[in-house]
Amino acid sequence: MEYATLLNDYAAAASAEQVKQKADALRELAKGNQTAEVYKFCLSAIDLTTLSCCDSEQSVGEFARRAAEFTIDYPHLQNVASICVYPPFVETVGLAIDATPLRITSVVGGFPSSQTFLEVKMLETAMAIENGADEVDMVINVGKILSGAYDEAAAEIEVIRGEAEDATLKVILETGALCTPELIRTASLLAMAAGADFIKTSTGKIEVSATAEAAVVMCEAIRDYYDVTGYKVGFKAAGGIRSAEDAALYYTIVKEILGEEWLTPELFRIGASALANNLLSAIEGEEVRYFL
Repeated sequence: MEYATLLNDYAAAASAEQVKQKADALRELAKGNQTAEVYKFCLSAIDLTTLSCCDSEQSVGEFARRAAEFTIDYPHLQNVASICVYPPFVETVGLAIDATPLRITSVVGGFPSSQTFLEVKMLETAMAIENGADEVDMVINVGKILSGAYDEAAAEIEVIRGEAEDATLKVILETGALCTPELIRTASLLAMAAGADFIKTSTGKIEVSATAEAAVVMCEAIRDYYDVTGYKVGFKAAGGIRSAEDAALYYTIVKEILGEEWLTPELFRIGASALANNLLSAIEGEEVRYFL
């Protein structure tokens, strides 16, 4: 498919100054959403993440088991949405969270750079699904986007969409590398057209991770894609999101641009690790370090 031609169905991106003004207004509005109820929802939307070179079967197993036991210790709260790990640990997580509603997310496709052979990306995705992943997070080929090879970048997503079968596919745009509203919007629209169920801000592995400005551009692209196609794509913020106030900001951006119907873990996620404890502390009114 010639994906680049589909971009003609959509208006051009807003200017950087326009995006900044919208983001600043939403930052002010978010102060009114710094409440326990919002924090509870945000906790339930977290993909609880460990993506470290130090991960091992033992450490990931303990990480997942701790999350699986959360509702025993906090029966009044909804648990996080999923556990996000590298592909070799999908089976480990599956054993730890068996018989719980928790989902398993695996990064795939040569995460975090996406710089490997397409065949390797395909095999890694297929193996993660075979081992039990419910959701897969892949990185768009940023180099191809930056060089204008839009059809090639989208075609890679289409191929991984096929390998992912019925699993939820989240496409990471690495917005800190794309930088401009125009490129972030272009990558958003290409990813959605190629089969993404979610578009995600960042890997958290480069200097610039999630920003309110990138989230504004992405959510407006999701809104416009829905207006044209009738298909709802989810939004995932990830990378450097640590405080309860940060979570409330992304909640506000989604609520104001996409509406209340997007405020469900089926359409809104936050990828994080430290955030879970910080939200729990804000909810409970005291410092809590429950999650490993």
